[in-house]
Amino acid sequence: MKPRVCVITGYGINSDYELEHCFALAGGDARRVHINDLISGTVRLADFDILAVPGGFSFGDHIASGRVFANKLKRFLGDELQTAVQKGVPIIGICNGFQVLIKLGLLPGPDAKAPGETQDGATAAGALRQTSTLTFNDSGRFEDRWCHLKAVTQSPCIWTRGIDMTYLPVRHGEGKFVPADEAELQRLRDNGMICLRYATATGGRPDFPANPNGSVDDVAGICNESGLVFGLMPHPEAHMHATNHPQWLRLGLRGEGEGLRFFRNAVDFVGK
Repeated sequence: MKPRVCVITGYGINSDYELEHCFALAGGDARRVHINDLISGTVRLADFDILAVPGGFSFGDHIASGRVFANKLKRFLGDELQTAVQKGVPIIGICNGFQVLIKLGLLPGPDAKAPGETQDGATAAGALRQTSTLTFNDSGRFEDRWCHLKAVTQSPCIWTRGIDMTYLPVRHGEGKFVPADEAELQRLRDNGMICLRYATATGGRPDFPANPNGSVDDVAGICNESGLVFGLMPHPEAHMHATNHPQWLRLGLRGEGEGLRFFRNAVDFVGK
């Protein structure tokens, strides 16, 4: 059987069809599901093998990008999402979806040594708690450009396996990754949770515009400690075909795009 993929959609999401198509190309049985159908119980998260939160402008990015969507998920589906993480379900959040997972607290993920806030306002070890953020780009404007990215080979991230360098587009106004403090940044480094960085074309450390938003430590994507929950600002679903590349004719590119590898990794992981 093909792994069942839930692409969570809702108000303001605009990359759900592309994400659904990507998972289908990668061998998954993908389905777009509105967040209200999950909240009502019409569709259950537990029935899926992979979960995905697409990009867009959920709820108009009111308050902050991804905040309202994250609050709805935490309030109504927080326990189910944590159960999915404990069961080893791969989860991805792209662009606005990354912002949602960060503000939900599912990424970088709870630190077992630090208490988090539960739904009733109490604290408990391992509960969802925001420890990083994605804020306004240093340029002060919306950045829409293609970027070189370098994967961290030592990371446990299952989504980036076999990837060294890749080339994907970004399109965001609030993509600057900032951890709560130096200790949190060090936790991410020590556990291999920084799994994707902005880079130059040769893999070096970049300045603007190669780092399009000013992210601390050039972070483009992170995972939780298990490597199953993954979020990134670039759009792999926007490079599913070689013809998505801005220079595909000049370079003579054909076949699959580089972004499809991320989705194949997850589908293959579940299949095995």
